[in-house]
Amino acid sequence: MKILVTGFDPFGDDKINPAIEAVKKLPDKIAGADIVKVEIPTIFGKCAEVTHEAIVKEKPDYVLSIGQAGGRFGLTPERVAINFDDGRIKDNAGYQPLNTPIHEDGQNAYFTELPVKAMAKAIRKVGLPSSVSTTAGTYVCNHIMYQVQYMIDKEFHDLKAGFMHIPFLPEQVTTRPNTAALSLNDDVRGITAAIEAIVEMDGKKDIESVEGSIA
Repeated sequence: MKILVTGFDPFGDDKINPAIEAVKKLPDKIAGADIVKVEIPTIFGKCAEVTHEAIVKEKPDYVLSIGQAGGRFGLTPERVAINFDDGRIKDNAGYQPLNTPIHEDGQNAYFTELPVKAMAKAIRKVGLPSSVSTTAGTYVCNHIMYQVQYMIDKEFHDLKAGFMHIPFLPEQVTTRPNTAALSLNDDVRGITAAIEAIVEMDGKKDIESVEGSIA
């Protein structure tokens, strides 16, 4: 099994992005799966082009995209991506789409093929906060999640993919009082646990609930 894991570069006023920093530190193998790590730009459209190139080259079984969600306190696998760009700030190319569909011929929304509840439960099992999210926003994170799902719909029919948000790093919140943060090592542990769940649940239906025993 091969899993492509992407992480965004820094954007906005931040000089670091936990997404790519954590992705770079992932092991090359997790639960027997080969892990391919790719940095993607925080740019509408271009991030999808880079990801598409990596899919064509690597032919992965799964794609897991990682992005920063400042203000969230846990790692949050995303359930759904919507066909809508509405940038709260400009991307790294200076583009700020407003109220714009991503693809005119795409579905209004795409649900992930990943076992998001099993992923969240696995992250909790290693002692980290996690929950399933039903909103990936309308910035570049939702954009890349939707774009990969669109690729699955139109081209890579056997591929499975999804997205997970992670919190700020501690050094990002020194001037953001009362804002949650997670260490880079914990980010890596959480993403690793999520990938282990993806491998374990391959070919199986997702679990019914994140709650309950995690022993």
